[in-house]
Amino acid sequence: MRLKAVFAALSVATLALTGCSVDQPGQEAGKPTIRIGYQTFPSGDLIVKNSRWLEEALPDYNIKWTKFDSGADVNTAFIAKELDFGALGSSPVARGLSAPLNIAYSVAFVLDVAGDNDALVARNDSGVETIAQLKGKRVATPFASTAHYSLLAALSQNGLSPSDVQLVDLQPQAILAAWDRGDIDAAYTWLPTLDDLRKSGKDLITSRQLAKDGKPTLDLGVVSDEFAAAHPEVVDTWRRQEARALTLIHDDPAAAAKAVAAEIGLSPGQTEGQIEQGVFLTPEEVASAEWLGAEGKPGNIANNLQSASQFLADQKQIPSAAPLQTFQDAIYTKGLPGVLSQ
Repeated sequence: MRLKAVFAALSVATLALTGCSVDQPGQEAGKPTIRIGYQTFPSGDLIVKNSRWLEEALPDYNIKWTKFDSGADVNTAFIAKELDFGALGSSPVARGLSAPLNIAYSVAFVLDVAGDNDALVARNDSGVETIAQLKGKRVATPFASTAHYSLLAALSQNGLSPSDVQLVDLQPQAILAAWDRGDIDAAYTWLPTLDDLRKSGKDLITSRQLAKDGKPTLDLGVVSDEFAAAHPEVVDTWRRQEARALTLIHDDPAAAAKAVAAEIGLSPGQTEGQIEQGVFLTPEEVASAEWLGAEGKPGNIANNLQSASQFLADQKQIPSAAPLQTFQDAIYTKGLPGVLSQ
């Protein structure tokens, strides 16, 4: 069964990768290439990309950025060995580290903690005012994403099972199109698509509220174990640039918003408002016991991922939850906290 699952994922990978947009200016023959998968939710990752900090910090490498629409697609690309680094939510990471995928990557950075930038929204004309009223309604979310995990948690809190609603698997842009056509009643998704839905819809619950109820979700930066073993100095450099972006978000939000805006196609003013909806840690917090931890001492994020794995298993999304040790082993603590304090 495991081989069948992997072969199926590889076949999907070919399809997924052909649909990705690739931004790779200034590629030079003869240089090794670092392959980075990114998504267009507002984050420091987009600041690093737009500012070309990695290109400046690693002049002996080509940097290839590939856009993905969801964490599930990022996982598929890792299975196909098409990525060295990737940005994806904690639920896809928990799924990726669990059987049958067992992806050989490690969590090396916390991009953000989901706040009001992820939410369950109902159409104003749907007649839905509460989560309980979603029974029998069509609800869209990208399957295997962090939003999917949050949606299932929200339903469970309100006495509903996945079979009580009509779940529809759609990527963010497809959600917006279905919303505009009136094909769906509600959706759980993230920025920037989320704000478009809010123009004619209302929040039923946000990921910030779910976090308070013990179901926090995160956006994480992961690195291939093979790449990290061969190039630990590159992982250090990548982390420093991501930490630099977090510092910019805190110290100069206008500059941060300008860089992110250029990547997601919105005005800096709109983007600054979206960034304010997320929770961005400081570099020191990323390397604290609450999150990544210190070298040889993986932090509490391992417990968070194990909890997500257990929830996915309870919801029959994966065969069984992986043990805590699996997630502790998958936290890349090498050089922490020193790397992020430089």
